[in-house]
Amino acid sequence: MLIADAQVHVWGPDTPQRPWVPGLTPHRAVPLDAEGLLREMDVAGVQRAILIPPSWDGGRNDLALEAAQRYPDRFAVMGRIDTQAPNAPQFMATWRTQPGMLGFRCSFNRPHEAAALLDQSLEPLWSAAEVHAVPVMIFTTHDKLHYIDDIAGRHPQLRIALSHLSLPMWKKDDEAFANLDLLLALAKRSNVAVKASALPAYTDDSYPYRKLHGYLRRVVDAYGPRRVFWGTDLARLPCAYSQAVKMITEEISWLTAEDKAWIMGRGLCEWLRWK
Repeated sequence: MLIADAQVHVWGPDTPQRPWVPGLTPHRAVPLDAEGLLREMDVAGVQRAILIPPSWDGGRNDLALEAAQRYPDRFAVMGRIDTQAPNAPQFMATWRTQPGMLGFRCSFNRPHEAAALLDQSLEPLWSAAEVHAVPVMIFTTHDKLHYIDDIAGRHPQLRIALSHLSLPMWKKDDEAFANLDLLLALAKRSNVAVKASALPAYTDDSYPYRKLHGYLRRVVDAYGPRRVFWGTDLARLPCAYSQAVKMITEEISWLTAEDKAWIMGRGLCEWLRWK
């Protein structure tokens, strides 16, 4: 079974030449570089990972792209882009020509970020991404998903993957999943997929995280295994990397072997057109 992680960060130290964004704290005190990540992947049996530049690194894609270019069989990138830049749509025509780049990731979970969804100022960007077949990963919360529904409806060829099941940061268990129905409703859009990523961070339960299994079953029932992508957001996992893998591959009996193959990597790679 191909195991491909839908979200991992790599980053460098905070230096005057490459400062972190003030006020943002990394998930780990010690930076995680490509080689360190590969060691952890090898121990856990993870063959591939999508690298997403972390927010505290200021939206820079260079470290992730360098890693993907050094290890093209192991890494690919969903890069950051300044969605508010007037020329952002123009980058879509050549975005995927950057070696290792498969698409882009943007966040709308904070109030000042979500404002762009309200005024539809990003319509040119969504249109350009759709025309040039550039997939996007979006992190927002359940209460904003009606905006994603509108975007997906206006741009039916734009592939959208919702990070972390759109769960609110820092909430857990019933509180985190209270509005899961809003995510399930979006399954009607065939161009929307979901990343079942960082799930152990959303529960106070211990491995094998049985409190999460029922929620995950509802998601898989709604979207089907081909549109549910396993991932970890490794740096903030409260467990071993291997446990995040085995939670799906060994601890959930209601998934078939074929279901697990799609969820654990095949679906992600096909969705992003990663050979």
